[in-house]
Amino acid sequence: MDNKNNKGFNSNFGFLMASIGSAVGLGNLWSFPFKMGNMGGFVFLLCYLFFLVVVGYPLLMGEFAIGRKTGKAAIEGFENTNKSFKIFGIIETIVPYFLVAFYCTFGGYITKYLVASIGWLVGAGDLGTANAGEYFSGFISSGMPAILYMVAFWALTVLIVYLGTSGIEKFCKVAIPALIVCMIIIIIRAVTLPGAGEGLAFIFKPDMSAFKGTGWIGVLGAAGNQCFFSLSLASGCLIAYGAKLNKSENLEKNAAIVAVADTLVAVMAGVCIFPAVFAYGLEPGAGPGLLFSTMVTVFQNMGAIGPIFSVIFFLLVFFAALSSSIGMMEGGIQAMVDAQERKGKMGGRAKCVALTAVIALAGNLIVTGDGLGSSGWWNPLAALLGPEADKVWLDFFDLFAEGLLMPIGATGMAVMLGWTRLRFLDEEVSEGSDFKTKGFVHFCLKWLDPIICGILIIVSLDGFFDFTDLF
Repeated sequence: MDNKNNKGFNSNFGFLMASIGSAVGLGNLWSFPFKMGNMGGFVFLLCYLFFLVVVGYPLLMGEFAIGRKTGKAAIEGFENTNKSFKIFGIIETIVPYFLVAFYCTFGGYITKYLVASIGWLVGAGDLGTANAGEYFSGFISSGMPAILYMVAFWALTVLIVYLGTSGIEKFCKVAIPALIVCMIIIIIRAVTLPGAGEGLAFIFKPDMSAFKGTGWIGVLGAAGNQCFFSLSLASGCLIAYGAKLNKSENLEKNAAIVAVADTLVAVMAGVCIFPAVFAYGLEPGAGPGLLFSTMVTVFQNMGAIGPIFSVIFFLLVFFAALSSSIGMMEGGIQAMVDAQERKGKMGGRAKCVALTAVIALAGNLIVTGDGLGSSGWWNPLAALLGPEADKVWLDFFDLFAEGLLMPIGATGMAVMLGWTRLRFLDEEVSEGSDFKTKGFVHFCLKWLDPIICGILIIVSLDGFFDFTDLF
């Protein structure tokens, strides 16, 4: 068991499913739809696609290359590439701890809704008759019940990660195809609802009204940060997965597949949700409650088939959340394993898993107990910005992970590969194929990505601290 960290993926398909699984998660099925709903639909999608091409694809390739060439996770990977940039590997390793500190909380919410949906299907529980909004707010503020569901999701994540690469690969090879099948079933039903066309138009019909005035700043910031969160960029896990990839595999193709698959799932999530939301006259900009209270209302309006689609929907969200939670933990664990091996201490994976699990549990106990602000607990952002800022513990962890550390880590990698180690990337990509997009990737890493990441950091800070109010 202790040596499983050294074992690579059994196939490129397994690597792709694990990488896609890390990318495809709540960023696609929860964050992407509600941000799209709040940011004008199509215009948000357009901005997201821009960031995907010029930031997502080059950085994905860079992370896979660093991992595969060095055979190490983020800290050792950066140090072996250029010692001066080790700090950015440390930053990338910190990121998953901030993310997983709230991720298992939402995993617990999803587990609760999956269990409740199954209960509804077999005629037990009150999910089918309850006021969906009150049901959601009641559960997140329930204290111990919410904590128990979070712990169950956390424990399952820890178990799969403890099994090493083999456990991760086996789970993702089943979960990701199952997720796609579930989404297709939901989409078929959603687009055939009366009035569904309005929801499709919301996603795909050009409407630039959200860009009016200073609105474009918020849209660009949300789309850029979503790209990092959705693809798991600069979070350490993709470098850790790349370290287990065979040298003969095509990095260029794999990066493109992961980027495209992740985006397709995000768009498919929108097609699952918005046609049904508009068909029943609900609010597309419902925020975090879109995934829970809004979709439950949709299923309640479907009549006898509602519980069936509720089970399918929350099953696919559960698969997505669990696969991403696994990737987050693995990035931090592999960095710890590397540090142990560097000191000559072999066979320490179990201890690294245990330490990561404890840190994740501590963070999630805070976020779950806070109940998205329903508990009224003190939190650093509220103390800094004042109670009128309406910030909760989730915002605190998310600001550091998605808003700051991920773009900072990505900036370091772009500068390192674009300015100091271009041949490093070229040589590693060429191990498995011709580097057909070399000119484009070089241009993005050298010029576009450092500038874009810097702008995203400023926009993220402005979103929390309202710098524009100073002018």
